[in-house]
Amino acid sequence: MIKKDKKGKIMKTYGAHKDDTGSSEVQIAILTERIKELTEHLKTNKKDNHSRRGLLQMVAKRKKLLKDIQGRDEERFAKIVRSLKLKAAKSLSTKDKEDAKEDKKK
Repeated sequence: MIKKDKKGKIMKTYGAHKDDTGSSEVQIAILTERIKELTEHLKTNKKDNHSRRGLLQMVAKRKKLLKDIQGRDEERFAKIVRSLKLKAAKSLSTKDKEDAKEDKKK
C-alpha cells in the first residue's frame, strides 16, 4: 500500500497539474511503485498466490497503459520509460518490419 504522501509526490512529479490522478503517466508511475512494493512482499511470502495474482494484473494494466501511450505519442512513451527506468521493447513500425524481412532474404 502506497502512503498518501508518497502518492502525492508521484502525482506532483508525473501529473499535468497538482490534482492529476487520471493521466496515463500518473497511473503508470503509481502502478510501478505498487509493483515494486508487492514484489518485495512476495520475496518474503513465496506462497501468497492471491497477492501474486494481483501483481500480475497490475503488470498487465501497466503494459496496456504503456502500449496506449506508445501508440499515441512516442515521445511521451520514451520519457515515461526513461524516468521510471522500465524495460520496454519498442514495437517495430511497418517500414522497419519490411526492412527486417529484406535483410533476412539477403
